[in-house]
Amino acid sequence: MRGFEEAEIDRLPTDLLAHILLLITSFKDLAEASGVCKKWKQAVKQSLAQRERLSFTGWKMDDDSTTRLVLHAYNLKDLDISRSRWGCQITDIGLYQISAAKCVSNLTSISLWGMSGITDKGVVHLISRTSSLQHLNIGGTFITDESLFAIADSCPHLKTIGLWSCRHVTENGLFVLVNKCRKLESINVFGTRVPLGCFISLLSISPALQIKPQGLLLDVERVSMWPVV
Repeated sequence: MRGFEEAEIDRLPTDLLAHILLLITSFKDLAEASGVCKKWKQAVKQSLAQRERLSFTGWKMDDDSTTRLVLHAYNLKDLDISRSRWGCQITDIGLYQISAAKCVSNLTSISLWGMSGITDKGVVHLISRTSSLQHLNIGGTFITDESLFAIADSCPHLKTIGLWSCRHVTENGLFVLVNKCRKLESINVFGTRVPLGCFISLLSISPALQIKPQGLLLDVERVSMWPVV
């Protein structure tokens, strides 16, 4: 009777196996790989630790499944948990859990686009720990000025922010944001309920600020040329 022969792939060092698994983008495949054996489970953890970007767009993720992956992604810089057709179902509980991850203070980009299950409470808790943040997309959510105040206080390096269809933010929140985030280069305010006059004031604070969409900027320029009676 012939003895058991080790499969070729099982002879790979864990580090090399982790590098191979780093190429896998399917979280379902990673979960299945993690269940093969202890060595593969360790390799999956190592591959997550090497990733600088995680995108959950298009995947059915909840608070716990998202948190488990983020907690192991020690070198993460870019976190995208935008809602899609199938959608991540992230709530404030998930944002609280993610806030405990070691990578959070090093994140430079976060997208929470379309996360209708989150509120100011979860956003403020997460943002208060993202001191390296440069790019934030929080459009399509129900945040208010409370989140903008937290962003202004916690994200001094912020360069771009998406507030698409954030109908509960006001000019007060925008004034504080632009005043404190002096590196801010671009802001998307499409679909908000902020009056055009507010954007003229924002440009007086930061003349180089790009206000999107571009058509809105043209309207602002027209208003600024109206004669004062």
